[in-house]
Amino acid sequence: MKIRDVITYALRETLADPTAYGNGIIKERCSVIVKIETDEGIVGWGESMCHGTQPPEPARITIDSWLKPLLIGRDPFDVEVLWEEMYNLTRQVGQGGIAVNAMSGVDIALWDIIGKAVQKPVHKLIGGAFRTEIQPYATGFYRKENFTYQDSIDEAKMYLEDGFKAFKLVIGFDVKDDIKFVHTVREAVGDDVLMMVDANCAYNAGTARRVLLETEDAKLNFFEEPLPPEDLEGYKELKTLTSTYIAAGENVFGKIGFRHWISGHVLDILQPELCSCGGITEMKKVAAMAQAYNTMVIPHVWGAGIGQAASLQYIASLPPTPLCLNPMEPMIEFDKSEHPFRNDLVYGRVRMENGMVKVPDGPGIGVEVNEEVLKRFSVD
Repeated sequence: MKIRDVITYALRETLADPTAYGNGIIKERCSVIVKIETDEGIVGWGESMCHGTQPPEPARITIDSWLKPLLIGRDPFDVEVLWEEMYNLTRQVGQGGIAVNAMSGVDIALWDIIGKAVQKPVHKLIGGAFRTEIQPYATGFYRKENFTYQDSIDEAKMYLEDGFKAFKLVIGFDVKDDIKFVHTVREAVGDDVLMMVDANCAYNAGTARRVLLETEDAKLNFFEEPLPPEDLEGYKELKTLTSTYIAAGENVFGKIGFRHWISGHVLDILQPELCSCGGITEMKKVAAMAQAYNTMVIPHVWGAGIGQAASLQYIASLPPTPLCLNPMEPMIEFDKSEHPFRNDLVYGRVRMENGMVKVPDGPGIGVEVNEEVLKRFSVD
């Protein structure tokens, strides 16, 4: 089997109601979708995720102008060879960022091809499934104009009524406001709900320390990205302050990027993003490194339906850390904020039922792609 063509789609749609988070204003949802065609008629799909304000064009151009020529005529089963060659090709200006972000979509598409070729879901090809369904936690709570705390309380109660048992609040707006906000929501929903917060790198160690200490009685499960990813020393200062787990990783890339985070015991929970960290090939290596250091992995998931499906395959293969009688299982982030094409892109295949999300058991990443949605939202 040989790769015949690599086709990319830059998807973009303006949001009807822009929302704020700790790092800016989200005015649109974007993504880069990768379609790889083979000479045997098998097609693989992948996704390079766009973060909050990231446009799709840079990753798309990287794939079209740089990675595609390397891939044409190659065997998709040589997935690790291709990953290392793509990394080496972009190393001088890459090693992370857009280069690895772009490679992620390609790698996921290659694994989708491999799974379809052997008629197995990806999780069967990367070690099997420790679980066939995964607990989701709802991500949302982005702030709109004229925001009030009651808006978030109503949103939280809606998620609980829908069957979620956990959710993640967006903070990072102001220290005093964040502290009051966390206590207000906790009081409204009670102590039994698993509650997390995400500051999106909005603080330094001093301001994050105050938020951590003054919300300790709110019993947060984890505090995500309190600091920018460059500040490993700051993260170390925060890790042992309270019982709240410190989590980060969506802005870290590949095994090289994660090695000092893992070996330095910087975090309680690692949150690599499959559609940006290097795809399935590289994320399995990050997981192995984390397991060697007995560190939990709960991946970041914020893309469209292709990224969600691929992430479910990956999370299914993650061993609990440690494996024990009653392990702490990895969860899946389930984005509930406005997204014009996330669900329709895969015909609504990724969904929560009875409080859990099932791992797709079809070949490859387990979902079909609606190409009409690609045409509708493509910037072309």
